[in-house]
Amino acid sequence: MELDGIDRKILALLQRDATLSLSDLADAVNLTTTPCWKRLKKLEESGVIQKRVALLNPDKLDLSFNAFVMIKTRDHSHEWYSQFVATATEFPEVMEFYRMAGEYDYMMKVLVKDMQSFDRFYKKLVNSVKGISDVTSTFAMEPLKYTTALPI
Repeated sequence: MELDGIDRKILALLQRDATLSLSDLADAVNLTTTPCWKRLKKLEESGVIQKRVALLNPDKLDLSFNAFVMIKTRDHSHEWYSQFVATATEFPEVMEFYRMAGEYDYMMKVLVKDMQSFDRFYKKLVNSVKGISDVTSTFAMEPLKYTTALPI
């Protein structure tokens, strides 16, 4: 889908505040509500806007321990991959999960309360999936930047 300047402005505004009313959004991009609504619907139907969510403050929920877990495997079969992905994505602590190029095969960002919570997560993970050959974890000391806004 080709995006013009108005589409990009709508997206930028919604990334900052998805609760903007249609009227406020239309005013901000110098449109009336009907054409703004049509653009919004087109962005949603094309999949550019996947969903609208509330972003929660992890510190207020006692979830401030960020771990980055790098995983290696010797089994690169489709069956192992499918089982590993299905298992790992079920853990609510896994915030992000990637198949990687380079030294490690997979990387996940894990968010928990503390080191003890991470240890419980780690044990559940390695006991749930056979075929993991190496796991290395690093822990964030201080968040320096976090955003969900894409650079459009």
